[in-house]
Amino acid sequence: MTENSFVHRYEPATNAGSPPLLLLHGTGGDENDLLGLGKMISPGSALLSPRGRVLEHGMPRFFRRLAEGVFDEEDVRRRALELGDFVAEARKQYGIAAPVAVGFSNGANIAAALLVLKPDALAGAILLRAMVPLSDPPKAALDGKPILLLSGQADPIVPASNSAGLAELLSQAGAGVTHKVLPAGHQLSQADVTLARDWIGNVAAEVA
Repeated sequence: MTENSFVHRYEPATNAGSPPLLLLHGTGGDENDLLGLGKMISPGSALLSPRGRVLEHGMPRFFRRLAEGVFDEEDVRRRALELGDFVAEARKQYGIAAPVAVGFSNGANIAAALLVLKPDALAGAILLRAMVPLSDPPKAALDGKPILLLSGQADPIVPASNSAGLAELLSQAGAGVTHKVLPAGHQLSQADVTLARDWIGNVAAEVA
């Protein structure tokens, strides 16, 4: 890995039929945060889990924000492309296919940005409590890429109109989007785990 890389954890696959996962934590998380979730939703998958390189009051994030729900979009673009470069390096180093991103909150937002800025970096994505990352995204060709978007009905951070807008943006780019709104807030629930596990089981054959 180059100096421009990310602190990360990598766990090799134990089941060749399971797609590799790119685990992207929320604000204040790190490279260990979502390893357990990854194992729950896709046992046997290779797990690639980087730590966000931006600090907000000492808490790791994947890009800067100006206020809650207000993103520094120039930074979003730069950081998403850096993350895409890291994924390309990691694929060479570890010999893995394009991963399915599993992102929570800030991690889901950078995954959504990566999908529209560098579509080839990911085979698909599970976006947990994601928002529209860019107000003026480039026209992306997602060509049927499978995406699961799970939103919380009582989420105080992500308005329902915003998550619906993200689903529409990705669908218009050609992705195969499944959007479900759960009776939950911003935190994850057991329903998220169950839905993600079932979804990835169904799409594993598509992205393998």
